[in-house]
Amino acid sequence: MDRRSFLKTSALGGTAAAASTLAAPAVAQGNITWRMVTTWPRNFPGLGTGAQRVADRITAASDGALTVEVFAAGEMVPALQSLDAVIDGSAEMSHGAAYYWQNKSVGLSFFTGVPFGMTSRELAAWVRYGGGQELWDEIYDQFGVQGFLSGDTGTQAGGWFNQELTGLADIQGLRFRTPGLGGQVWQKMGASVTNLAGGEIFQALQSGALDAAEFVGPYNDRALGFHQLRKHYYTSSFNEPGLATEVVVDKAKFQALPANLQAIVRDACQAEYDQVPSEFYANDPIALADMVENHGVIVHENWPEEIWQGGANAAKELLSEILEGGDELTKKVAQSYVSNLNVLRTRTERTDLTYALARQKYFDISDLG
Repeated sequence: MDRRSFLKTSALGGTAAAASTLAAPAVAQGNITWRMVTTWPRNFPGLGTGAQRVADRITAASDGALTVEVFAAGEMVPALQSLDAVIDGSAEMSHGAAYYWQNKSVGLSFFTGVPFGMTSRELAAWVRYGGGQELWDEIYDQFGVQGFLSGDTGTQAGGWFNQELTGLADIQGLRFRTPGLGGQVWQKMGASVTNLAGGEIFQALQSGALDAAEFVGPYNDRALGFHQLRKHYYTSSFNEPGLATEVVVDKAKFQALPANLQAIVRDACQAEYDQVPSEFYANDPIALADMVENHGVIVHENWPEEIWQGGANAAKELLSEILEGGDELTKKVAQSYVSNLNVLRTRTERTDLTYALARQKYFDISDLG
């Protein structure tokens, strides 16, 4: 898929045609139609396709009793207004990332990705078994909505730069697109940080408004065309070690559904949380190889030690600030997150990491392929 194929009909911002979509949801012969607005371009790999699959799963599993229509970024509302569309009743569902709404509550960032924080498996364990979902519900109750995990990109790439980075001096004043708490960490390290929706990043890089940008990883980044504009690519990052996407629903309308339809919505989101990483794992290596072999991309698998350490110091400082200040609910979320991370990381670091390093060192089967 090339950049133009999915951006062609996904311009960010409202249109006159889109205004007609704001009519009330259809109800015919007992069937309900809900509108899902998303932060992604239509058919965007892994994320836009994931939103569509959630909608299709719900529609198929309910045999059309609950039909979900998907509106990509800009088709009904601009990308970063999708949650507001659910809050104000213009749509029944949104598909995005909770850290896009940290202006409403910093606590929401913990349900997407925390720098040097939880991997995707750790995050799911916290949300499902460690009290995370209940805290998430408490935040979103303030806005009359309900959130569900709905996708997982795995550990994201570090981003695209004009040149190799040698240390912290190279990022001072760097105009860098990176969102959420990770963006605040880079800002503490000296970068000038901004957040843009995925479909806006290419133009900002092309115009020079941005020096560098990170989005997700090779599969998405190739589709967005970043390799055409920047050649130095960092393939691992501390920014978003286990990013989760979310489905948000109008809570009153969700609770008004019959129990079987509520279960279908929940199960469709969980099924997609497990499907999306498979799509990324299958396609990231292919996309990266293509960009290296055919487009001259230079891969850096590691940051300089100074940037790793600087990022870790800034991340710990940021967590300390959140735990010491701000509203009580955000502090409660942060406390739960930190206490769960301190437990969950022992499984990852003592078992998964030990195995991965051993496989890398001892089990070379490249000659068998």
